[in-house]
Parts: sequence; C-alpha cells; structure tokens
Amino acid sequence: MLHSRPLFEFTAEVDEPQVAPDGPYGTRRFIPVTGGTFSGERLCGRILPGGADCQLIRPDGVAELDVRVTFETHDGTIFLMKGLGMRHGPDAVIARIARGEDVDPSQYYFRESMIFEAPKGPYDWLNKIIAVGMGERRAAQVIIRAYEIL
Repeated sequence: MLHSRPLFEFTAEVDEPQVAPDGPYGTRRFIPVTGGTFSGERLCGRILPGGADCQLIRPDGVAELDVRVTFETHDGTIFLMKGLGMRHGPDAVIARIARGEDVDPSQYYFRESMIFEAPKGPYDWLNKIIAVGMGERRAAQVIIRAYEIL
C-alpha cells in the first residue's frame, strides 16, 4: 500500500504559451513560469521566475508535462523541482481551460511526479524523496498540491 504526507501547495504564475503546432509528435507548448509561492508544514517560500513547462500535446489530446522550476525558501535556500505529468479530459472541458475559464479540477485529470535538487543543509532531505501532485489549471496560474511518497 502506498502512503504519503502533504509536502506543500504551490501556485505558479504562468505567461502565455509559445506554441509550435503540428510537429511529428504533436503540438509543443513552452509555458514560462514568471513567479509564485509555495507553503507547507516543513518549507515555504516563493517560486522564482525563469522556469517553464515544456508540453507535448499528443494526437490523442493528452498534454505531457515536463516542468523545471526553481524555488526559494523563506530563509534563502534555492532548490530545483523537476516534474513530469499528464493533463487530459473531455474535449469540452479542455477547451474551457484553454479559454482561461476556471474549471473544477474534478472534471479533468492533472497529475505530476516530482523530484528535487537541493544543496547540502536543512533541505537536502528533498534529494531523497519522490513527490506526486494533483493539479489545477487556471487562466494565468497552475496550482499543485504535492505529497511526499513515504
């Protein structure tokens, strides 16, 4: 049986996607991360600008997510999160999300696995865990509730 505990929730501010349509594998979207915040019982802080989600929209409509984002804790420690995930749902729901509407996340699937790279010190425990998250896409934000897998 799989066990987990809450790690943190983050809200990433995102810019308009840069789109390369109709490639051999599907449509590529590069979505810049411009900032944000995160908070949890063991760590909190801000998301630094400069990260991105490099997505592949497959012919079957599934968005494959490939995320790299840097976080800065409240005490100034910077660490990297690497995430791989998927988002998909009924065509009408995905169209609403694409128009920037707030859609109840129970109407679509948005999951992400995460690993971290942290420097030696109080947060190096992040280097030894895997986290999974459930996500929500808003017009200019992505919200992820992340859980450490025990």
